[in-house]
Order: sequence, then C-alpha cells, then structure tokens
Amino acid sequence: MSEYSTISRHALTVLTGQLAVMAFGVTDTIVAGRHGETSLAALSVGSAIFISVYVALMGIFQALMPVWAEQRGAHNPGAIGQSLRQALYLCAVTAAVGMLILLSPGPLLRWTEVPQALRTEVEQYLAVLALALPPALLFRLYSTLNQAIGRPQLVTWLQVGSLFIKVPLSIWFTFGGAGLPAQGAVGCAWATLVVNVSMLALAFWLLRSQDLYRPLRIWQRMEPPHWPTLLGFARLGVPAGLAILVEVTSFTLMALFIARQGTVATAAHQIAANVAAVLYMAPLSLAIATSARVSYWLGAGNAVQARSVVLIGFRLAVPVGIALSALLFIANETVAALYSSSAAVVATTGGLLLWVATYHAADAVQTLCVFVLRSYRVTIAPLVVYCTLLWGAGLGGGYVLAYQGLGPWAPITSPVPFWAASALALAITAGLFVLMLRVAIRPATRSGEAGWQEK
Repeated sequence: MSEYSTISRHALTVLTGQLAVMAFGVTDTIVAGRHGETSLAALSVGSAIFISVYVALMGIFQALMPVWAEQRGAHNPGAIGQSLRQALYLCAVTAAVGMLILLSPGPLLRWTEVPQALRTEVEQYLAVLALALPPALLFRLYSTLNQAIGRPQLVTWLQVGSLFIKVPLSIWFTFGGAGLPAQGAVGCAWATLVVNVSMLALAFWLLRSQDLYRPLRIWQRMEPPHWPTLLGFARLGVPAGLAILVEVTSFTLMALFIARQGTVATAAHQIAANVAAVLYMAPLSLAIATSARVSYWLGAGNAVQARSVVLIGFRLAVPVGIALSALLFIANETVAALYSSSAAVVATTGGLLLWVATYHAADAVQTLCVFVLRSYRVTIAPLVVYCTLLWGAGLGGGYVLAYQGLGPWAPITSPVPFWAASALALAITAGLFVLMLRVAIRPATRSGEAGWQEK
C-alpha cells in the first residue's frame, strides 16, 4: 500500500471518529440554542472553559503518539506497553489538576466579566464536566495508542456508536420529560458524562479482549514511576499541551470577553467557534495520520522516507483546507441558519463565518506543521510563536480593536475584531511553522535529495 493510501485511510478513519465527537458539541449547541438564548450563552462560556482545560491536557497525551509510533517502527512492541503504563501516572496528575480548575471557575468568570446571570448555570455545567474529565483523558490515551500503532478503527467505531447515546440524552436532560426536570445547558453536561464513562468502559474491554494488543504486553504489573521516562514525556508533552492550550484559548477566551456584549453576540460566537472546530477536524485528522507515519519511518531509521511523507501530507492537507474555506464563504448564511431560529443571531453569525473561513485556511497549514514538528521533537519554538501571535496579536489585538480602539479607529463592539485579528495572526503563524519544518527535515536531504522545490 502506498503512503498516499495509508495516510488517506488513516486520516479518513480518524476524521469519521472526530466528526462524531464534534457532533456531540454541535448537538449541544443546537439543543441549547433551541432551549433559549440564555442556555446557549451559558453553554458558550462553560464549554470555552472546559475545552481550554481538556484540550490542553489532551495535548499532553496526543504528543506521546510519536514515541509509540517510533517504537512500532523500531519493532519493539513490548516497550509500547511499558510506556503506556507509565503514562497512567501522568494521566492521574493531569486529571486531578483539570478537575480542580473546573470546580473553581469563579475567579476566571469575574476577571472576564461574565454577567452574573450566567455564572450559576456555568458553574453547575463545569461541576458536572469535572466528573467527566478523568474518563475523557483515559479514553484519549487509548485513542493515541491506536493512532500510534496504525489501528484507529476501534476508536472510531466507539465514537460513532456513542453519538447515538449522546443525542437523545442531551435532548432529554436539557428539555426534561418522563419525570426528569428540564436542566438547560447542565443537561448537556450530564449527557457528556454518561457518554465518556461508556466509551472508557468499552475501550477497557477491547484492550483486554482484542488480539492486536497482545504483543504490546499491556496487562503487566504496574511498575513504580520511572522518572527518566516521565521526564521525557514531560519534555515532549508539556510544551505541546501548552501550545495547544494557547491555540485553543486564543479563540475560546473570546467567548469570555465577548460575553459582556450580550446574549446575541455570545450565541453568534459560540456558533462560529463550533463551525471552526468542526472544520478543524479535517486538517487535524490528516496531521495525525501524517505524523504517525513520519514517526514510524524515523523509528525505522529512514529519515528520507519520513521527509517524503511530510510532502505527501502537505499535498493532501492544503487543497482540503482551501476547499472547506471556499464552501464556508459561499454557504455562510445557510450554515448560520442551521444553528439558531433567532434572526439577530443568524445575521451576526453569518458575518463571523466569513472570518472563520479565512481562519481555517491558515489553520489547515499550521496544524499539519505543528504535528509533524513534534515528530522531530520541535516543541518549544512553536509554543513561543503561539504565545506571541495567537495570544498577543490575535486575542490581544482583537480585544484592543473591540473595546479600546486603535489610533484613529474607534472601538468596534462586536465579535468581528476578535476573529479578524485571530485569522491574521494564524496566517503569520502558519508561515513561520512552514519555515521551521523546512529546517527540521533538511538533515534528511544531505545525501543529495532534492529540496522542497521538487514536485
């Protein structure tokens, strides 16, 4: 099978599962939007905080994929099982930290001036999701393992199957019925908890029963913490997790700053952020598949083949990103109308989605780059770029344009400045990451291989 076919099949499988997971968020957004503007606004603020915490912690474990893919490439499956057991210690610590943050959102809500009327429902929403965080992180560990060994199918089946549980539960818990009172946005959180526990239980059963995991020798006695291994995980995972935290909070924090503009602006931003997240699944899936193959060939000692896989990833990711951006430009108002029945929300969202389309075009390039850079153990430089551009120029620039004005331009009290500044910052980020990746793969070409200008 060619690398094109291997990467495409892996990416499509991951994409199917990721879209099922994103459908969880789409479901919650639509259900909360139909329940009322207040519920949707509370969901927007609460989900922004949860996503920021979860994705940052999840990024630590996603960054371990190159380690396990390299061990697979080196034909050392037993090392994967031992490494996985050590990762459980890391998972326990990160879950405890994440739960503490989710159970204490008050200072953050006050700092960002979230209206008092929303705070109670947001705090209840996050308290339920704090219980859902440990099973979510453990399932992410299982997902990363499957991606590393080139077998993401089982994860996808679990994610797609869970969608049939999530949708009816979100509707039931939010609107109530059959003796259950309506819970608004908090009902969506309870549905998420049930789904996360169910997926983890099934993943545990698969690890025990499927023959493909036997060579990994996962079910051995837990070793004591091996500090060199854990420090290696931290050196790779912590910068990657922080980078993802900056990337995600560069626009999820928008929800907290935009909340002071009222429920219409907050609801419109929630829809825009949800659409951006759905589109992100395509480059994310290609980035996961590409980096898994790059790490495999690096583990096998074939740096030239690894570089060839990088180029294949670009040839797949860039056209897909451009096509999805173009579709959103054309259908922005139609997409907005799918999420809300409020004319004001739809009108505001339609304008935001034009900027989301621009944002996604740059996102497709930078996502592939940052994942592949981790395969080459480049993690600190991307973190610095993210902090400077996404937080500084993107989020900070949007705040200045929206609430303070810049030079002769008066403040524009709208979500638009946040998305416009973030799109520009992400475009610059993508360009810098391409240059970093070119430098990272150059040693593989010293024996006379052609440069990037080939093909």
